[in-house]
Amino acid sequence: MITSITNQKIKNVTALLTSTRLRREQNAYVIEGVKAFMEAPASQIRQVFLTQDGYEKIRVKRPEIASLVTDGTMQNLKGPICELVSDEVFARMSDTKTPQGVLCVMSMPQWSARTLLEERDDVLVLVLEGIQDPGNLGTMIRSAEAAGVTMVLADLQTADLYGPKVVRSTMGAIFRVPVIYSDNLEKSLRRLKTYGVQLFAAHLQAKQDYWGTNYSRKCAFLIGNEGNGLSDGITALADRLVRIPMDGEVESLNASVAASLLLYEWKRQRF
Repeated sequence: MITSITNQKIKNVTALLTSTRLRREQNAYVIEGVKAFMEAPASQIRQVFLTQDGYEKIRVKRPEIASLVTDGTMQNLKGPICELVSDEVFARMSDTKTPQGVLCVMSMPQWSARTLLEERDDVLVLVLEGIQDPGNLGTMIRSAEAAGVTMVLADLQTADLYGPKVVRSTMGAIFRVPVIYSDNLEKSLRRLKTYGVQLFAAHLQAKQDYWGTNYSRKCAFLIGNEGNGLSDGITALADRLVRIPMDGEVESLNASVAASLLLYEWKRQRF
């Protein structure tokens, strides 16, 4: 059992929780809690850290993992490394107020935009530019899964998908929704067009209501920064601007709400 917070494995976990750079270097991120652990793809689990209480919680539900835990450390060459840690050490590792005693280091999945776009006809892409709020991003990923998106495409100014606040707010959707970051969003959007994808930008200056537009073809919805909206360069690439009608003195909707409305209009038109 690990009882020291200076243990190198423990220090690495705490660093992964706070450093986007380190997550990208190691191609790894951290999840916490029993529910997240139960949904995590076994092939992507690198390490499991458990308190004694956490071990008891998952022992029956995930015996293939729990069986690897002994009084110390046991490594299965075909599976993850499982470590028992003291409650005090886990509290220092945890990013939550009420730790459940279960924490995993996960490998980031690798997605191919080309494969995703070629393997289905009813393509739907959610494009994000400069989304800053972790809660907004996490909610968008959940809505994207529920609506059946093909993938989410984001620029590098968008919040880190693998930061702990975003991971928690996805409620497990992070394991199932393909998310691809682009270092040149304009170039990536031009590439989408070569696959026959129409680009619809949510924009306050649009004349057309979003529910009066036909989304029967392959399409992508463009959602901009919470405060500034879409940049002029990204807006110029859109095939059509659409607006969400609003009464009262409201100037704009929350970005995740706007994304959800558009995604579900696409879904409604198919059912």
